[in-house]
Amino acid sequence: MFRTRILLLTAAAVLASSCSTMTDKSASAKKDAVVSDVTDPLPGNPFAEPSTLPFEAPAFDHIRDSDFQPAIEEGMRRQIAEVQRIANNKEPATFDNTLVALEKTGALLTRVQRVFSALAQANTNDILQRVQKEEAPKLAAHNDAIFLDAKLFARVKTIYEKRESLGLDAESLRLTERYYRLFVRAGAQLSAGDQEVLRGHNKELSSLATQFRSKLLAATRDGALVADDKDALAGLSEADLAAALEAGRARMTPGKYVVPLQNTTQQPALASLQNRDTREKLFTASIGRAEQHDDNDTRKTITRIAELRAEKARLLGYDTWAAYTLDDQMAKTPERAIKLMTDMAAPAINKAKGEAREMEKLAKKDGIRFKPWDLSYYSPSAKNEGGALRPWDWDYYAEQVRKRQFQLDSEEIKQYFELDNVLQNGVFYAANQLYGITFKERHDIPVYQRDVRVFEVFDADGSSLALFYADYFKRDNKAGGAWATAFVGQSGLLGQKPVITNTCNFTKPAPGQPALLSHDNVITMFHEFGHALHGMFSNVKYPLLGGTSVPRDFVEFPSQFNEHWAEEPSVFANYAKHYKTGEPMPAELIAKIKKAGTYGQGFATTENVSAALLDMAWHTLSRSMTIVDNVDAFERSALKKYDVDYPLVPPRYRTSYFAHIWSNGYAAGYYSYLWTAVLRDDAFYWFKEHGGMTRENGQRFREMVLSRGGTEPTDALYRAWRGRDPSVEPLLEVRGLKAARHTP
Repeated sequence: MFRTRILLLTAAAVLASSCSTMTDKSASAKKDAVVSDVTDPLPGNPFAEPSTLPFEAPAFDHIRDSDFQPAIEEGMRRQIAEVQRIANNKEPATFDNTLVALEKTGALLTRVQRVFSALAQANTNDILQRVQKEEAPKLAAHNDAIFLDAKLFARVKTIYEKRESLGLDAESLRLTERYYRLFVRAGAQLSAGDQEVLRGHNKELSSLATQFRSKLLAATRDGALVADDKDALAGLSEADLAAALEAGRARMTPGKYVVPLQNTTQQPALASLQNRDTREKLFTASIGRAEQHDDNDTRKTITRIAELRAEKARLLGYDTWAAYTLDDQMAKTPERAIKLMTDMAAPAINKAKGEAREMEKLAKKDGIRFKPWDLSYYSPSAKNEGGALRPWDWDYYAEQVRKRQFQLDSEEIKQYFELDNVLQNGVFYAANQLYGITFKERHDIPVYQRDVRVFEVFDADGSSLALFYADYFKRDNKAGGAWATAFVGQSGLLGQKPVITNTCNFTKPAPGQPALLSHDNVITMFHEFGHALHGMFSNVKYPLLGGTSVPRDFVEFPSQFNEHWAEEPSVFANYAKHYKTGEPMPAELIAKIKKAGTYGQGFATTENVSAALLDMAWHTLSRSMTIVDNVDAFERSALKKYDVDYPLVPPRYRTSYFAHIWSNGYAAGYYSYLWTAVLRDDAFYWFKEHGGMTRENGQRFREMVLSRGGTEPTDALYRAWRGRDPSVEPLLEVRGLKAARHTP
């Protein structure tokens, strides 16, 4: 996932980099020169000036929690002063004195916000949460003060209307169009009265998103499965038991075993736990984590967010929030996105039902019999559903099918996926083979938490390209999931190179134990590094267009595409080696993995489609429909409406813990994972058709897609590279939802 933050003029592109040489101080001075006449009220604050570390990487050895709030406050004050000078300029509006000038504003605020936002998600504490709560509405008001400034918009509009006669290059023309559209979508054309209402909505929405994050973090921590002895956890490996015991010690409950919750509905431990009651407890804790009628219950927060979004969409001239959001995306309309998902739903569920039938056979052999069950808050057809299987059994019996039908054992496979080996000889190796880049670990760059690692990235010609931070282990003070972001964004105008981060939530091993990954973890590493590549390869002039500043339903394309290289035979052979012996994965085990093929894709596609359609259900509510009294009833109705209420496969995220859509910028956008999956598989087929993993193919993809940021419409960008519009056929074939007919 690519994690977004509050939109600021100089922070719209949110991936970044770093290098081995010190940043030129004169360049840094120029960047902040616009406020040189302002007395610096931040003595000793590490954000007061650009960092002197390579590529302006954050000086975490000097940053204190108390530094953030004064720097944010001063950063907002400075940017408003800069913007007002532009708006009040007596000279006629020009591209340089208005749009280029806007691109140079907010240097201090961007510096501190990038670091603060990253830490508030990856390594939060009470102080950071307080600052986040207090500053969120102020930052929303700050954003409105810029985009709702009538004088400033008049200058932007003047340039936009005469853009064709200004002789602008293609990137400058694109910047002009993007700025105009940003102002309009922010409400610049509304009446003064409507703008005032909008300001209030934006403040409240920002506070509610912060509230949701805090509640969910606490609810997820409190929802962890706690066991007094390891008998209840029978089936977990010794390494996983040791990690659970260590998690208990970390929570000051020595002697108890703690299995923390991941942010998804299904939990990794469910595949191994032999005790059915324990599986049910873990599953129930997961789906009900934020619905305990306590201070961390998120449902009232969610309904208010949905209501405000619908009202904001109406103010801006759209029927629903989804219509507003998708108007600026590749899909263009909610109807197009919903059609893609509903077209996939039926074949996915049919495949999932076939998978369930195989598992039912094994469950019955184990003596599991039907008994009434009531999860009616989860699915309208869940109550008294017949058969032996339950949703908390799915992962366990899917694993049993793999063992018995395909002779696959997930624990055996993990022995060949040691984290550092996957990173160095898998993720980095694939990037080297495709793009020629190399990596060197830096131990002299300060980090914000001791498990974080830093790598310098070198281009094929030996020049320093970026810095890459890797933060892979789960912590109680880290938000769930996996994401990429940036401490510094690439910009030719500002002379900045990217400083990129990847953050995941893999189980941290007990001291002395290896960090062994599941196959899904491996795919996650490749996925997030795809985002990193998108940011590191950015080669644009203007910050607003840099890196991943592309529509939401394109931003996941480079990341999902990069997943394919995890399975490339030459790459797989380079990293799939036993953590003890260094021996490559045996050919017979690889053959078993291939034989299993698309097993499990029915489940995976169904849980994703149902979550995406649930997102759309919430965000296609009109203003008159947004009084939702019962979140669970609304969810049941939505799943039934779209025919995805299959009780054995719940949505990947239920409403109450769907962080993507309530706090992480994916509102009416979760469909983008499926939308870009079409691009991903179609793009991979292009590589297959043109010789596969070659430097020539990689360089072409880098130059025509990864380096371009938002400098042109993404459909045109893809079409220019691919030679045609994307086809859904490769995706259906890859997932086994349709017989393969494609011949490379």
